[in-house]
Amino acid sequence: MIIRAILLLLVCTNLGVAAWWLWHRDAIAVPLPGSEAGVASIQLLGEVGAPPVPMVPVTVASPTAQISAPACISLGPFGTPAALRQAMTTLTPHAGSIQYREVIATELRGYRVFMPPAADGSGALEVARALTARGVRDYYVVTAGEQANTVSLGIFRDMENAEKRREQLAGLGFNAVLEPRTEQVRQWWIDLSVAADFRWQSVLGEIALTVQDVACR
Repeated sequence: MIIRAILLLLVCTNLGVAAWWLWHRDAIAVPLPGSEAGVASIQLLGEVGAPPVPMVPVTVASPTAQISAPACISLGPFGTPAALRQAMTTLTPHAGSIQYREVIATELRGYRVFMPPAADGSGALEVARALTARGVRDYYVVTAGEQANTVSLGIFRDMENAEKRREQLAGLGFNAVLEPRTEQVRQWWIDLSVAADFRWQSVLGEIALTVQDVACR
């Protein structure tokens, strides 16, 4: 019974498909109008031969363009990279061009008073005993390095105090030497072009710097 029903269903399905192929019609495509009545159609500029729209250049003003008569200066020295970075950041908005450079400089670190070097260590000890005999207690015998066999009598920040120490020893009969203490250090300078009436103190403050006029590149 079930098999008979399935066969009947298949026969009906095949008859339906055959009938659809015999009597169906393809749909006719109706083209849409290019535009509504009374409304102009859209056309590309290239289709109607219209000239292209010109590109307008945009000029970005630079700090250099804002300085009509620049003056070129070198400002420094800056003793640390941190001080250099802060000054560069502050000066850049006011400069047409700006760059920094590093130099090795000899920097004064104070003054040294000492007895001249003896021929050897024994001679330096004799000088020390002579100082002690005259009541001088504040000294140091240098036994190594460039100042070996000298007797150091003090290191001073100010020239005036160093002179007083040398004169004190001269009064006791000792021919002490006074010389500056120097050290090789790194320093940085900033080279920039600015307006002729620019005052760097107005942006950096009243700090100890040297300004040198340089030729503009």
